[in-house]
Amino acid sequence: MTDAQGTNGHRRFVPNHARDTSLSQDELFRYSRHLILPEVGVRGQDKLKKGSVLIVGAGGLGSPAALYLAAAGVGRIGLVDFDTVDSTNLQRQVLYGEKDVGRKKLVAAKERLEDLNPNVTVETHDTALTSQNALDLVAQYDVVADGTDNFQTRYLVNDACVLAGKPNAYGSIYRFEGQASVFGAPNGPCYRCLYATPPPPGLVPSCAEGGVLGVLPGIIGSIQATETIKLLLGGGDTLAGRLLLFDAWSMDFTTVQVQRDPNCPVCGDAPTIKELIDYDEFCGVGSDKPAPIPDTHVIDVKTLSTKLQNGDGVVVVDVREPGETEIAAIDGAINIPLQEIRGRLAEIPRAKEIVLHCKGGFRSAQAWHRLREAGYEDVKNLLGGILAWQKEIEPKLPRY
Repeated sequence: MTDAQGTNGHRRFVPNHARDTSLSQDELFRYSRHLILPEVGVRGQDKLKKGSVLIVGAGGLGSPAALYLAAAGVGRIGLVDFDTVDSTNLQRQVLYGEKDVGRKKLVAAKERLEDLNPNVTVETHDTALTSQNALDLVAQYDVVADGTDNFQTRYLVNDACVLAGKPNAYGSIYRFEGQASVFGAPNGPCYRCLYATPPPPGLVPSCAEGGVLGVLPGIIGSIQATETIKLLLGGGDTLAGRLLLFDAWSMDFTTVQVQRDPNCPVCGDAPTIKELIDYDEFCGVGSDKPAPIPDTHVIDVKTLSTKLQNGDGVVVVDVREPGETEIAAIDGAINIPLQEIRGRLAEIPRAKEIVLHCKGGFRSAQAWHRLREAGYEDVKNLLGGILAWQKEIEPKLPRY
């Protein structure tokens, strides 16, 4: 061992073979807890410095993944996002603070990561990932960390990684549950091997509708960062061929085996997908949009408010989840979540005027069609939902 004088006056002990590394004296000191790990060492840290990762989505999953990869010394980190920071993000997206609300996520993220580790190059791609740009972006990096929150981008990331020969450190979250794996590794399965087709549109609510425990993306995103580091180091047992399932409410980790499907259309023995496709069409995006509701069957919040004040006998049915009604609700509304509508028709009188509402109008529009199919005649959808009610009728109601 040799020693060197640090800039802060401390003696730094450096292995003899570290003289040939690309790491500076400051980096050797910064990563000292890595260097003493035999599985990492100076050569491993050198690999991390020379490595590159593309993080798709700088949100709940991308935040912890980016922070830990930057802290670990991954030399080049690319971020793909086009959103701005909203105050509702701060419950789980730990890259950002109150001062960042309203700023572009990539601007705030780059600033934070470079402050955390100035030795890391942060590249920002202020764009949506599409079938036109995905292959070019993925090809520029060694590993991709998938932090997306929708199925069409998830399949796009998977196919781009397989076609470009890049491993995909996958993660997904919903409410209290998370998943993680490594897809696209040599001889390993891809996302399509596990989920050949996306679920029917509207079956799986978004986190905005279904909620998510704030710490959950921190756990899953950190696992993605761990898998990414192992992939760059070329060591350890990754989650390739395994799917990790985590339930935060029961604090239970389960791992199941995932086999490569020889008939997979993108990574199988005779692949039929050799270029990126229209993923909105593949995932049925837009097909879950309810058919238009006639103008005679919609109602605005001011008209509804007048009807309620006059005692016109209108019945308001709130199709949101019970947790949402605890935040804000219209007095006297009956709460029947959208997925329970068909099984609870007996609670909705047929002889009265029915007004359906949700947070913004999307779920209540779906409920309107279900009631019409069940034979209800006098049923209306509330324009703008509880958000419009709060804005125009009861401004003291909390927004969420």
